[in-house]
Amino acid sequence: MRTQVAIVGAGPSGLLLGQLLHLAGIEAVVLERHTGEYVLGRIRAGVLEQVCVDLLDAAGVGARMHREGLVHGGIEMLVAGRRHRIDMHRLTGGKNVTVYGQTELTRDLMEARSATGLTTLYEAADVSVHDFDGATPQVRYRHGGREHRLDCDFIAGCDGFHGVCRASVPRGAIAEYEKVYPFGWLGLLADTPPVSDELIYVNSPRGFALCSMRSRTRSRYYLQVPLTDKVEAWSDDAFWHELRARLDDAGRARLATGASLEKSIAPLRSFVAEPLRFGRLFLAGDAGHIVPPTGAKGLNLAATDVKYLANALIEFYRERSEAGIDHYSARCLRRIWRAERFSWWFTSLMHRFPENGPIGEKFQHAELDYLLHSEAGQRTIAENYVGLPLDFGEAASAHGSAG
Repeated sequence: MRTQVAIVGAGPSGLLLGQLLHLAGIEAVVLERHTGEYVLGRIRAGVLEQVCVDLLDAAGVGARMHREGLVHGGIEMLVAGRRHRIDMHRLTGGKNVTVYGQTELTRDLMEARSATGLTTLYEAADVSVHDFDGATPQVRYRHGGREHRLDCDFIAGCDGFHGVCRASVPRGAIAEYEKVYPFGWLGLLADTPPVSDELIYVNSPRGFALCSMRSRTRSRYYLQVPLTDKVEAWSDDAFWHELRARLDDAGRARLATGASLEKSIAPLRSFVAEPLRFGRLFLAGDAGHIVPPTGAKGLNLAATDVKYLANALIEFYRERSEAGIDHYSARCLRRIWRAERFSWWFTSLMHRFPENGPIGEKFQHAELDYLLHSEAGQRTIAENYVGLPLDFGEAASAHGSAG
């Protein structure tokens, strides 16, 4: 089989790239090692910056997001028992974020791809990528009990942190930067109304907490826990008890509890691979970078990668120009490192780090005291949270076909 672009991974990055290429008349086959049901069963965040919202609209899959998504103009930060609202809409000149679960976004993309009869190969086993340093790359895989080879012009590695694409790059050709945090997030999903109309980020003596949501009737909560904790040791009652202890009186009064639909512990890390292009192989999304979820940047960074990659490939096929391809990695990495910095900084502000000792706690509280009582400090949080504006070079690329 032959296609123009082989996309490895059918998460949001791979499906969104496939949809944008399809609309531009470019053939793409998507390969995924799991079933579609498994992909939809992965619980992920869903705070979308405007660049992500615009890209979903450009892909023709934004209708349900606009009907069901929740537009937020601010967040709350609960520090030392007192809430502070960051008015993002005012501080950024009218920018907001949209809360729309990544599961629902993925479902929209799956349905759009299925409706047009495009090829997505689920349960593709033993995927391997070959010859991407030349003009005739290929992907080999096993499907339906048979071995297959997919010849292509380009390979898009959208297969996540543990995927095969980054692992196939020669070790001397790639640099990896990583920070692993000494705690994880215990997350619980429940069909209960959210405790607040906006997200609440909590800095508590007992540890960080986040009150989030997926809809007006489905809530998602997180607690900072040691990496040694096991999810089996956390009953629903224990989770709700600990969350109450980290909230203020108003939060405790409004908190509605219920049986968990899903509960898991996720480790936190900052990770970047450089570069993101190796001949005709490109890394996008979690295959190339991971951020702590504190700043809600993971899905948005993946969308930006896809935007740049789609534009570059469309430019190649329409204009026979490799300018976008040549600049793909550098363009992505500039935004990636900005988001990595913010996610690291916001994580450092809001979590407990016992290893830093009493002086570290004092430094943290002093910085929060400045930020939350300063217009400039609040604007710094707001601008980064809604997504830093495109610079001039990026703005020029936004006029491309996929943007």
